[in-house]
Amino acid sequence: MEYRERLPRVPKDEVTVVIPTLNEEEAIGLVIDELLQHGFRRENILVVDGHSTDNTVRIVEERGVHWIPQDGHGKADAILTAARYVDTPYMLVMDGDYTYDPGAIEQMLIAAYENPEVIGCRSDGRENIPLLHRLGNWILTQFFNVIFVTDLSDVCSGMYIVRTDIVKSLIGRAKGFSIEAEIAAAASNEGRIVEIPIRYRKRVGKRKLSSFKDGFNILLSIIVLSWWYNPIFFIFGMGSLLLIPSLFIATYVMIEYLFFGIKHFVWAIISVAGGVAGVLSLMLCLLTLYIRRMERRLIAEIRSIKRNRRRDGHDGGSVVN
Repeated sequence: MEYRERLPRVPKDEVTVVIPTLNEEEAIGLVIDELLQHGFRRENILVVDGHSTDNTVRIVEERGVHWIPQDGHGKADAILTAARYVDTPYMLVMDGDYTYDPGAIEQMLIAAYENPEVIGCRSDGRENIPLLHRLGNWILTQFFNVIFVTDLSDVCSGMYIVRTDIVKSLIGRAKGFSIEAEIAAAASNEGRIVEIPIRYRKRVGKRKLSSFKDGFNILLSIIVLSWWYNPIFFIFGMGSLLLIPSLFIATYVMIEYLFFGIKHFVWAIISVAGGVAGVLSLMLCLLTLYIRRMERRLIAEIRSIKRNRRRDGHDGGSVVN
């Protein structure tokens, strides 16, 4: 037996595979067949249909898989609808367009045993992602990393395993494809988010993601989410923006005095006050990031202690082979 096969992992019976669909008749059958081949039972697969007008639902029914109509519209509403029905400890979310290869699920189940969320990082097959989407994903991921103090490389991936209680407790501020960002934001408060490399395949069927519209909405959602999931950083981050107008005002005051001999005492006081407030906010913002990193280390250490206790037979933990 290989060492990896002996590692503790989340059992498949404790995972519900959630597949949001909207007119995926060309791909949904292939996706379900692959999941069945990888050991998932039909009872643990849930298709959330966004009011398809093609044969998507009929194909799902033919394979004996349960489906429900989603409330509202868009991917976020589909995930939130599914969360009300899922009663397993974990959810495996993946798109129904055949792009995500389930071959890395076993590794993701191992990582999910100790972490609140495991994201399938699209490291192989990136040529199947349009160049503009790749650039946008990189920008959004880096922006997310700064605000939520993570080290992710693919926050917008549509395949991930997450604890069901995290999804059920979402504030629900995200819309559409921004749901991945909100789930990651909530999971970041529970511990470290892990990424597992996966293969990304060419899409079967028509693409629904709009490069500019959805990209802008995700960026806006990340800013909004920072208020709900990391409010202290948001407050001090906004305060640090005072540096920008203060520098412009100070430059104007200096030019007026040095070149024209005109003194602007009021503007000078305003620029100094704004600059001091901006610097203090920036320092507190950086301190917030440091505290958040320290918090994550403490959470990881506590979980390591609990994990060692289970392995020593003190906590009744089990190993799934």
